[in-house]
Amino acid sequence: MGQNINPLGFRLGTTQSHHSLWFAQPKITLRVYKKIKNKKLYQELYSKRIDVIQVIIYMGFQKLLIESRPKRIEELQMNVQKELNCVNRKLNITITRITNPYGHPTILAEFIAGQLKNRVSFRKAMKKAIELTEQTDTKGIQVQIAGRLDGKEIARVEWIREGRVPLQTIGAKIDYCSYTVRTIYGVLGIKIWIFPDKK
Repeated sequence: MGQNINPLGFRLGTTQSHHSLWFAQPKITLRVYKKIKNKKLYQELYSKRIDVIQVIIYMGFQKLLIESRPKRIEELQMNVQKELNCVNRKLNITITRITNPYGHPTILAEFIAGQLKNRVSFRKAMKKAIELTEQTDTKGIQVQIAGRLDGKEIARVEWIREGRVPLQTIGAKIDYCSYTVRTIYGVLGIKIWIFPDKK
């Protein structure tokens, strides 16, 4: 059996950092103090920013949210306020657009998942995803789908690669995503590795 490792965890500290930083309420002062050594500056920032919660939403296709329903942003703001339980705090929600949405593995995996739910052949879905990625600046892509493909009784793994994807090189930045999709045949697993062209 092969021992596979997550490409993000393999490259932490060299070419990549964590995608998200989580902290609990009591540790806010500790995290801010670690980043800011000047005590006066820390006190000013902490006193100014304690009543504001900043939420940044990255979207690949911003038109879908804005053009279809303008009330969706207000509904989203109400839901986030209920979830975070921020009655006395101000909530700022900003939506930023991703320039090359099909250059991100998560958006590609959601695209493939939608195709598989619509009963498109898995090979067609993988080839279409690679065609969409070729329009962006990428050196290579690898797509893998595992499970009961096309409703066969025995599960198997199929993959396709285009270009260069150096998974063993620590100096190469690899974007990675694993995604599960529930179809009428069962659960399928999608894995995508993208080697972006960072100049």
